[in-house]
Amino acid sequence: MRLKVGLIGQGTEWNARYQPSLRLMQDRFDVRAVYSSVSALADNVARDFGAERSDGFRSMIARPDIDAVMILESDWYGLKPMLAACEFGKAVFCGASVDLLPEVASELKTHVDQSGIAFMMELPRRFAPATLRLKELMATRLGKPRLLFCHRRLPSEPEAPRSQKPLQQRSQRELVELIDWCRYIVGAEPTWVQAIRHPSPGDVTKSDYQVLSLGFGDPETDPDAILAQISCGAYIPGKWGEAVAFRPPAAVQVSCEKGLAFVDLPSTLIWFDDAGRHQEVLDTELSVGQQLFKQFHRTVTSFVRKTGDLEDTYRALQILSRANDSMATPTRQYL
Repeated sequence: MRLKVGLIGQGTEWNARYQPSLRLMQDRFDVRAVYSSVSALADNVARDFGAERSDGFRSMIARPDIDAVMILESDWYGLKPMLAACEFGKAVFCGASVDLLPEVASELKTHVDQSGIAFMMELPRRFAPATLRLKELMATRLGKPRLLFCHRRLPSEPEAPRSQKPLQQRSQRELVELIDWCRYIVGAEPTWVQAIRHPSPGDVTKSDYQVLSLGFGDPETDPDAILAQISCGAYIPGKWGEAVAFRPPAAVQVSCEKGLAFVDLPSTLIWFDDAGRHQEVLDTELSVGQQLFKQFHRTVTSFVRKTGDLEDTYRALQILSRANDSMATPTRQYL
């Protein structure tokens, strides 16, 4: 079944992820209409895909020849395209660039549940080839995880592009994705969270580095308790661009019962067990974009309704909110 889709915005991953994946999957997706608040961008994309440029997202979503909507970036319209999709019964793919606050996610979840539409959040780390292979190795060779270490290093506030999101907003989005990633790797729900932060120079109300300890079980009573340490730093000035990419840490390091794994997104995995060192480069696997769109196509065409990604994002937002609470009172927050 070929889904007829409408695109809203292009997002920061348009050239690297969305456009190539849509081109390679034209047997599954037919781009019919494009909307963007920047008309020139919409014209270019519409021309590339032989689609129509729409003057408004609501009129585009209402079209009878549109089965699903891909919302790829945040803009002035906020939640409105998603609510319109609920109203007109159109499936939604929500890109990683779309920001959701806890209270907004709660409202959206209610509308999605009432409308009965298929809804998929973009959680790209889950669909990276290296992540999928790590899950296989944990099930077959490495055993259950014991410790996880995730670190994401961001440049500080850039000087030029106005479209670039503020530092605090970018770091919060990264932390939400890292929390979700750890939950996915472990395959369980955390029971407590504790966080600390380092204030930004000149503004103690903001932070340039945050670290979260996410506990799966009580380490004082449960010998099988799992601990994930998640950190996101934006302490390197934007003008030092080379420093951000210098010797980056592994995206995640996982210590398991029978070995140790280092993941470099999207497709490199180095792991160790009793037999020694193993390295896998999974470049022949489907790209992250293709994996995401393949899952979205399956979500829309399946008889089983799926909204788990929205539930997972909402849960990660709740955990991050409790982590922020723990900074004011440096104690564990139980979930």
